Amino acid sequence: MAELSVYIGWDSRENIAYEVARETLLENASIDVDVHPIKLQDLIDRGVYTREVDPLASTEFTYSRFFTPWLADYKGWALFCDCDFLFFGDIAELIQFKDETKAVCCVPHDYVPKEGVKMDGKVQTTYPRKNWSSFMLFNCAHPSTRALTPELVNRETGAYLHRLQWAADSEIGQIPEEWNWLEGWNTKPSVGFPKGVHYTNGGPWFHNWQDVEYAQIWRDKALAIDPQFMPV
Repeated sequence: MAELSVYIGWDSRENIAYEVARETLLENASIDVDVHPIKLQDLIDRGVYTREVDPLASTEFTYSRFFTPWLADYKGWALFCDCDFLFFGDIAELIQFKDETKAVCCVPHDYVPKEGVKMDGKVQTTYPRKNWSSFMLFNCAHPSTRALTPELVNRETGAYLHRLQWAADSEIGQIPEEWNWLEGWNTKPSVGFPKGVHYTNGGPWFHNWQDVEYAQIWRDKALAIDPQFMPV
């Protein structure tokens, strides 16, 4: 049995981003890790995802990310992350942040986007606790986390879900910023690399996002996975 299950948001427009996130996470991991894509259409086909289309949703996993505890059968700990990550760190280090009194652990960013548009023209919405939900270590058996049933995820507002209002403030643990390092926002380390680079505004898989930090490393990984890769 894997020591940690990881669920990565998958978007049909960004499969290469998912593949790079998955590959770099696994190649740096010193523990046994199971990685699963969260594909919205799969959840729809299973009849468990019934939300109407949200015109403000920037990805196919805007809401389906909160199915992570359900997908993990509400057992143990499971990590969710967006697909637009490039990993340099060993995911085993996250085990130290497991705290049974917490429902979820995340990087508590105080982030206000500089631009009104991100990625491929999608609106960049601003709200409290933005990006907290882009990298979440769920304590799947915690009572507050078990409340994230398909019915609740389908019913509740984006604000309720993404601001982690389903957990008390005292039940939200903290993970260091280096694990959800927001490219274009957080300060680049003077030595070494962040543990997880998050291309929250757009990444090197887009033609207009080639000058971002660590882009060449990302492109090299993408070309190793798909020699035919070309930015869109």
